[in-house]
Amino acid sequence: MRGDMSSGGWSRRRFVGALAGGAAAAALPACDDAPPPASPTTSAPPEASASPSRQARRPSGPRPLYLGTYTSVEGGGKGIGLATYDAETGRIAGTGTLTGVGDPSYLAVHPDRHTLYAVNEREDGAVTAVRLSDRTVLGSRSTGGAAPCHLSVHPGGRWLLSANYGSGSVAVHPIDASGALGERTDLVTHSSPAPGPGQEGPHAHQIITSPDGRHVLAVDLGTDTVYTYRLDEKAGTLSEVSRARTRPGAGPRHLTFHPGGLYAYLADEVDNTVAVCAYDPATGRVTVGEAQPTGTGSGTNYPAQILVTPNGRWAYLANRGHNSLTRYAVEADGAKLRLLDTVPVGGDFPRQIAFSPEGTLLFAANQKSSTVTVFHVDGTSGTLRRAGEPFPSPVAVCALPL
Repeated sequence: MRGDMSSGGWSRRRFVGALAGGAAAAALPACDDAPPPASPTTSAPPEASASPSRQARRPSGPRPLYLGTYTSVEGGGKGIGLATYDAETGRIAGTGTLTGVGDPSYLAVHPDRHTLYAVNEREDGAVTAVRLSDRTVLGSRSTGGAAPCHLSVHPGGRWLLSANYGSGSVAVHPIDASGALGERTDLVTHSSPAPGPGQEGPHAHQIITSPDGRHVLAVDLGTDTVYTYRLDEKAGTLSEVSRARTRPGAGPRHLTFHPGGLYAYLADEVDNTVAVCAYDPATGRVTVGEAQPTGTGSGTNYPAQILVTPNGRWAYLANRGHNSLTRYAVEADGAKLRLLDTVPVGGDFPRQIAFSPEGTLLFAANQKSSTVTVFHVDGTSGTLRRAGEPFPSPVAVCALPL
């Protein structure tokens, strides 16, 4: 993507924004021995930031919040930020830092909520597992590629999937009973089609499992393609079954599914559009619809991530250039998006957004302002209401509320 890409290719993700605003906020309290959170008693989908529970839950007491950052840039963090949030008010309180994990720019949690996983977004890319009960780092494994920027846990809990932005590849690692990672079982490089306009190669930006659990989808910004794979759950290998092309130069970054499972929404960061995609569970085929506006005008924007509410009625798009969240009404059982408005995010360069598990709060990680903004989500109207002042977090690039 041209918006934060340097001549070094993958390094665009780390240094734009991080250098511009990484020191804008105070670091989390530098205490690595804060008490770990109590083990949650309610399970949820493996990627809580993308798939909040359909049934609203009202947990009592502070809930854990994990914060991703870059540790190798000026003003960056020292590891994974540790915090809590109040599920009713949205107020965040910092509790410390989990050190020993380098450049943890994206986070995901195991379905049983016992293990946290982080990418290590470096040229020699890796993924790291952390046991949450005592915050012990269980070790790291090479992803076989450069600059891993996204990861997710397969719903069965036995496989970790990761996307290497720099080398345009996706990797699979086994997860053992303790939550630790084994050696990589597969690595697939997106060698075709040819890179899109302005791109020098493939750039895998996301890898997720479809709601039916039958397919794995990888979004590649460099090749303007969404790849569909089948995962062999015994061998941990991926077999391509189809690919869907976007418009040349669209630069697809992030895909999220409607709760109904038949449609998904694609954020295109290079040409500043979104698209509704049809998904066929039987074949895994994705059909990309027409490009739609983000409501941010003609200026530089670079959409980052799109989410859909648990009830399937509203969608929100993070706009890094416009520093806003676009609100869409979801219509026709997921087949249509209708642009409603944009809401100021209250920070600079919202890199990632996430719902709380109950779906009533939305967290925005603002990379350049080094803050996390929280919004109350009205499930009936879809309106967003700020929940107090932004929380300072060094070079905030990911927020994972549990």
